[in-house]
Amino acid sequence: MKGLRIAIYKVDQIDKATEWYAQAFKTQPYFNEPFYVGFNIGGYELGLQPDDDSNADKTGNVVAYWGVDDIRNEYARLIELGATANEEPENVGGNVLTATVKDPFGKVIGLIHNPHFKVS
Repeated sequence: MKGLRIAIYKVDQIDKATEWYAQAFKTQPYFNEPFYVGFNIGGYELGLQPDDDSNADKTGNVVAYWGVDDIRNEYARLIELGATANEEPENVGGNVLTATVKDPFGKVIGLIHNPHFKVS
């Protein structure tokens, strides 16, 4: 584990949320697409994703992603330790890989390998 990389908030209206977060954090997104908006906040990423089900339970709205060098090995290691598969490792574009597991208590843990993101 290399440290926290991203906190993602799922939002119903990504355009309005982008405006609000830009004002709240006094910065513009470095990445802004309909499927994802990314802000660099002091060297850490705050991400916005569209909420596919605005009526769903909101406990999964924020996922902290922990940086790893080898996402497939870390994913497997956490499952061996008792975590449950949630989202298998996937290339989300630009050689960025993400995955999530649920710990034995039902909490989501995110993993990310992002060769482009540097902590400042």
